[in-house]
Amino acid sequence: MTIKKIGHCCLLIKTSGLTILTDPGSYSTEQNTLTGIDVVLITHEHGDHFHTESVQEVLTHNPKAIVITNSGVGKKLDALKISYTVLEGASTLDVTGVAFAAFDGRHEEIFEEIGQVQNTGYLIDGALFFPGDSFHQPGVVVEILALPVAGPWCKIPDAIRYALAVKPKQAFPVHDAMNSSTLVNTILPKIFSEHGITFTGMKAGESHDFSL
Repeated sequence: MTIKKIGHCCLLIKTSGLTILTDPGSYSTEQNTLTGIDVVLITHEHGDHFHTESVQEVLTHNPKAIVITNSGVGKKLDALKISYTVLEGASTLDVTGVAFAAFDGRHEEIFEEIGQVQNTGYLIDGALFFPGDSFHQPGVVVEILALPVAGPWCKIPDAIRYALAVKPKQAFPVHDAMNSSTLVNTILPKIFSEHGITFTGMKAGESHDFSL
């Protein structure tokens, strides 16, 4: 599985012959000109994960791409007349031999009910868990964790405790457009190595081949 971090939570994932784009949000633009995308996967409707103009650009350049998301985002897509497949709750979906499993989890608190939209995390190809804006425990074996590390709802201690609870073999940072990557990439590798987790610091534009 090869993962390129385009920015924040926008990833380009290549696994088992399928190319997946996650959360094309407002913090990156490179996704807008990419081709060869088979699946666009969206965890929730916040603008840093779902930027309408970006989604439209992506689908213009990839007209055969399938959009997979939850009902909350689906309402926004209906208004744009964009077709999609709903994957939420604890449902599963197979796309040309690649499994997608949904894990609905409450969006972490910003303040009380502010920003409380439907959030769905996804396990991709039985290996990569992409939780969206949630520290939801998937309750399954996770090989690779896309770990949120910053934001109005996220503190580093909470991110560390979440990763230690999920117990992936490997992890890398997401949701970090407003974060000091130096801090994350210095502290987390040391802590995680003591627990058998390999942490790969990834900046926007970088790719890494995660061997399983």
